Amino acid sequence: MTFLIIDDAMVMRNIHKNVLREHGFADESFREAGDGETALGIARAESIDLFLVDWNIPKLSGLEFIRKIRSMEKYAKTPVIMITSEAAKYNVLEAIEAGTTDYLVKPIKAALLWEKLSRYVGSS
Repeated sequence: MTFLIIDDAMVMRNIHKNVLREHGFADESFREAGDGETALGIARAESIDLFLVDWNIPKLSGLEFIRKIRSMEKYAKTPVIMITSEAAKYNVLEAIEAGTTDYLVKPIKAALLWEKLSRYVGSS
């Protein structure tokens, strides 16, 4: 399984990778990007099985990124978990309308992240 972790904060990307490592995923299964344009390039060039996306990223917001990948046939049904500090109900609804599969509000605990991830990757 290949994950694309998109967040401009390296600390957050590392937290996400550590949760995945704790559940048996090797470093080779991670791709990461600090901005939306880089993430979109990776998504186009590779085959990603699950996206972890921050809303507030440079060059192309997480929301715009999700809309773009949802327009690609290969990602029409790929799980997308948005992890963001945007907590207002209208933000959640906007993300769902854009194609977000799941939504987490920062700060998050590792156990909660794994609970969401395990819906799509199975548990260890």
